[in-house]
Amino acid sequence: MPGQKITPRKIAEHVQRLGELYPPIELDSVDRTVIDPDQVAARYGHTIDYLARVELEVDRNVLELLVLLPDVDETNKTFYADVWAPQEIQHGLILDRLQTDIGRPPTVPQLDIGLDIKVLGALAHLKPIQDITRMLYFLTGASTERQAVLAYNKLYAGMQEMGETAIATTILHPIKQQEPGHFAFYQMSATAMIQDKVLKPWQLFLARVLREKGYYVAGGQSKKYRESVGRMATDLGVDQDVEAYAREIGRVESRLLWAGRKGMECPPYIVKALRESIGAYREQAERQVQRA
Repeated sequence: MPGQKITPRKIAEHVQRLGELYPPIELDSVDRTVIDPDQVAARYGHTIDYLARVELEVDRNVLELLVLLPDVDETNKTFYADVWAPQEIQHGLILDRLQTDIGRPPTVPQLDIGLDIKVLGALAHLKPIQDITRMLYFLTGASTERQAVLAYNKLYAGMQEMGETAIATTILHPIKQQEPGHFAFYQMSATAMIQDKVLKPWQLFLARVLREKGYYVAGGQSKKYRESVGRMATDLGVDQDVEAYAREIGRVESRLLWAGRKGMECPPYIVKALRESIGAYREQAERQVQRA
């Protein structure tokens, strides 16, 4: 939202509207009719599992926020505790039920808090550090939610193409309606911090360093899950134009965190993370072919 002054009131009103417009989707409200379970499983089974896992990891995300942002304001607390988390958990539960419908095992979310979060959390009581952490939280949220929007749009189109109307219209459409509002919250919050000059130059420098060193694609928080991210990217066709996808998911931090770097369309660490994940999946697939 360049050029617009983002105020705390605007952000609070946005959060309130999200809660009013989009209550959590009830499991009984969706139609899980699948015309061809085998075809859906073969083409998009892994992507459904990936999305279910990422959505269900919201429980870990909330615990991380409690560690990283001990003095969080009421608007942020309302957003992640009363709006975002309940919505995301229902997304995960519905998608997980869908994948068992098509003959896949239930997803296994990663719920352990990482050592890096614990280390950063130990310093979070210092206000300058907490301000940096808040900016990183908003940037991560914007990137993750943009990834979700793109993934659900591609999956929705794919299901329509396959004739899986129930999945597309009663599951994916309601889910993808909720994700842009989450993205807007993170974008507005990060923009407000830059507009209000909350971060001093040294804090912005440190935020860039931490972002560059610690970035990972949503759901790829450890080496164990990189292949999963790569498989999702391949199944959705992201691997056909990695740079374009990276520009989409990195546009907020390109504009805010790296504004002084002329000509930078996308932070290179985003492209690198995507390529590493896709490469890891291709290597795994090649090993499987060789073993067969």
